[in-house]
Amino acid sequence: MKFEVYEKDKTVILGYHGGYFKDFDDYESWEPLDPYWEARLNNFLAGRQAQEELNNDVFSIPSTGALMECSWQGFGLENFVRILAKQKQAKKVFDDRGKFTLEIVKILAENDAQLILLYDDYGFKNGLFMSPRNYKTYVFPWLKRICNAAHKQDCKIFLHSDGDLLEIFEDIVACGVDVINPVESTTANPDYDIFELHKKYGDKITFCGNVSPIMLAYGEIYEIETYAKQLIRELAPGGGYIFASGHSINPVIPVEHFEAMQNIKRKYGNYPINIPD
Repeated sequence: MKFEVYEKDKTVILGYHGGYFKDFDDYESWEPLDPYWEARLNNFLAGRQAQEELNNDVFSIPSTGALMECSWQGFGLENFVRILAKQKQAKKVFDDRGKFTLEIVKILAENDAQLILLYDDYGFKNGLFMSPRNYKTYVFPWLKRICNAAHKQDCKIFLHSDGDLLEIFEDIVACGVDVINPVESTTANPDYDIFELHKKYGDKITFCGNVSPIMLAYGEIYEIETYAKQLIRELAPGGGYIFASGHSINPVIPVEHFEAMQNIKRKYGNYPINIPD
């Protein structure tokens, strides 16, 4: 990862530049990550203190990279594909990440974290990074254990995963994930649709999203307002929906576009939901 400067307003952003481990032997030569490093818990407690100082007007959510994203990024996709071709190596890499993430979640949940965010992109605009079979073999057994551990402490799991996840969406729900974000509206698959998924799974999982960052950056204000109202009107009644962008608020998005989205939330995002068609 490298810090980069967005020239228009000098915003500093962090971008992925490539893998580090050359192969499995190189990976094995490094000391494993320590989930008990005190800085991790200290950062969470600092966020909780900031929340209290702001009179709980914000909700501080601890987060950690989880299974898939950290694994392939550590190697880079080309080297990671070679790892996947060797079952024992792939299992070792995912088990290492699974054990680490599970311990992080346990520590946070035991320290009264109410919601933990897992950053773990499973796909891209055109599909998944690997086959559904591999997710079921290497990722989802750990994800289920992580969710179970959190739930024992009355803590919820919030999964952020970009990409078209339609082939594995039911598996994600079955693992016990509480919140899914962002259900991107800009994937190549028209069937990966937050409104249709909500109809099918809305009683099992909370949806978070999905005003597209592309719309926020380049769309007209009336388009942003119209779509934002649709999200609240169709997804918010009865609960189980968190209004948000379809990924992030990046430096290209004009402030007035961001405010247009937020103004819809302020005007219509209170119960009872009542937005005319």
